[in-house]
Amino acid sequence: MNDRPEEFPAAIRSLLAQDGVDLDIVVVGNGCAPDHVPDGVRAVELPTNVGIPEGRNVGAANVKGELIFFFDNDAVLPAPDALSRLAAEFSRDPRRAFVQPRIADPVTGLTLRRWVPRLRASHPDRDGIATVMAEGVVMVRRDMFEAVGGWPGHFFLFHEGVDLAWRLWDRGCVGHYAPDVIVHHPATNPARHANFHRLNARNRVWLARRNLPAPLIPLNLATWVLVALWRLRGLAAFRASLAGLAEGLRGGYGTRAPMRWSTVARLARAGRPPVC
Repeated sequence: MNDRPEEFPAAIRSLLAQDGVDLDIVVVGNGCAPDHVPDGVRAVELPTNVGIPEGRNVGAANVKGELIFFFDNDAVLPAPDALSRLAAEFSRDPRRAFVQPRIADPVTGLTLRRWVPRLRASHPDRDGIATVMAEGVVMVRRDMFEAVGGWPGHFFLFHEGVDLAWRLWDRGCVGHYAPDVIVHHPATNPARHANFHRLNARNRVWLARRNLPAPLIPLNLATWVLVALWRLRGLAAFRASLAGLAEGLRGGYGTRAPMRWSTVARLARAGRPPVC
């Protein structure tokens, strides 16, 4: 969106410096003509801001390759072999549909708990099976990405990574967390977005209604409401969350395709039953 004039060129330089992989890079301008796009890198200009997940779908449709790497424009790959090492992870288990590196703040080295897509998030240096993903820095197999329909573009922002991960798991795939590959990304607070509380609540409802067997939907949402009430601070945040919850319950979640009960069991065995 041309709002990161220093971070974006650094992100592109780190991509172009990668060794051991053939790259086809496209920059998506979400409601803008992208600035600072170097030679050899293509740009796609969208007339309006369609949201982050749909912008990623547009990017994926405009590049070639067996693997797709989604990369936020304020992230940096500090090592030139980061992408080749991520790509190598897929050959170690044919069931792997996505691989996420360890995300760390470039100044403090901190890895936020929400960036760790597996259990025991207090130990971000341990690898393991990933049942969710930090969607801004993740590598996905193209065939599986296309088979499940890509990102839920209408989510606009928040929880699209859980939605995609659940649908990939429902195809019999798994995710992998590879913490030995590090990507730098500033440790920002998602609540900085003006619509955070409303979209967060709405998309939690949409996530459940799109993906879960009917008996699990009220359990999932009740668990989320209890956790949200514990964490929410301030009347404005409460009202925005309530508005988002009501919006989600009214509909608009898209096509309903509940996961199989065998997928529920697999997620539970991996430590992340889809009820929270």
